[in-house]
Amino acid sequence: MALDKRRIVTEAVALLDAEGLDGVTTRKLAARLGVQSPTLYWHFPNKAALVTAIAEAILGQQFPELEPPAPEEPWHEWLIGLAGRLRRALLAHPDGARIIAVSQLSLKMAAISELAMSTLVGRGIALRQARLIVLTVLRFTVGYVLEEQAGRPDADALDGFDMAAYAAAHPTVMAGVTEYFQPGRTVDDLFRDCLEQIIHGPAAQSGPTS
Repeated sequence: MALDKRRIVTEAVALLDAEGLDGVTTRKLAARLGVQSPTLYWHFPNKAALVTAIAEAILGQQFPELEPPAPEEPWHEWLIGLAGRLRRALLAHPDGARIIAVSQLSLKMAAISELAMSTLVGRGIALRQARLIVLTVLRFTVGYVLEEQAGRPDADALDGFDMAAYAAAHPTVMAGVTEYFQPGRTVDDLFRDCLEQIIHGPAAQSGPTS
């Protein structure tokens, strides 16, 4: 099978799924493809370019096309939905958020930002505020998933940790967590509720939300 960029990226995503971002090395990728490592540099000059290509691939799975909201759809609901799709794209692969965080030349992320900002501007929101809203939503989403994918502390980290003392020293924090996570409420709810706090404040200051 001929070696081209598409095949390389497909194998790179498979390697990411198997071993995480730290396991995506040119040596391992070349071995999966049955070639020597220098061969990869004909297609990707460095690992940064490869990681950006991986970012484009995983975003493309959730965003094959980008469409603005319907005329009757409130922009803030549409933006929350957009952020939800981004979160799903990142969660679909180990270290998905890390991939996006370091892929500063991702054209797909630029296209998502462009669509979101132009949509808000088209709904009468000033350019500066539209940029700040979109930037905050996208960075919050990536940061939220970074924390999700970091995982919870393992047994070694918790060894010797005094949870009772922690709870006693931070009673309001513990009460807030306990109150929020009533039966049936999940981290998906928390994600949306946080977005509501981010978006609805600016929405209220921006006039009509349609």
